[in-house]
Amino acid sequence: MKAIIVTGGKQYLVTEGSVLYVEKLDNEVNTDVTFDEVLYVDGKVGTPTVKGASVTATVLKHGKQKKIRVFKYKNKTKSSRVTKGHRQPYTKIEIKKIVG
Repeated sequence: MKAIIVTGGKQYLVTEGSVLYVEKLDNEVNTDVTFDEVLYVDGKVGTPTVKGASVTATVLKHGKQKKIRVFKYKNKTKSSRVTKGHRQPYTKIEIKKIVG
């Protein structure tokens, strides 16, 4: 069974048993989280969501992604150079059940 869910402003194609990384959720590790915003379930396309459909997942861990560097500067001046780093937080989840 396949479904498309929305979380963190992004859409994910999921199947039962799949593991994926999503934007950080506020749930604790080893707890269940339910996604009610389901756009597609096995041939049923919602307008915008499928009525009565939900996806249940288990939170496996929280973490931060690999650091990226951001470098800003202005031309012809030595005093306006800035380097910043950013690590995006994520949550690793495993899909347990798709109801639809």
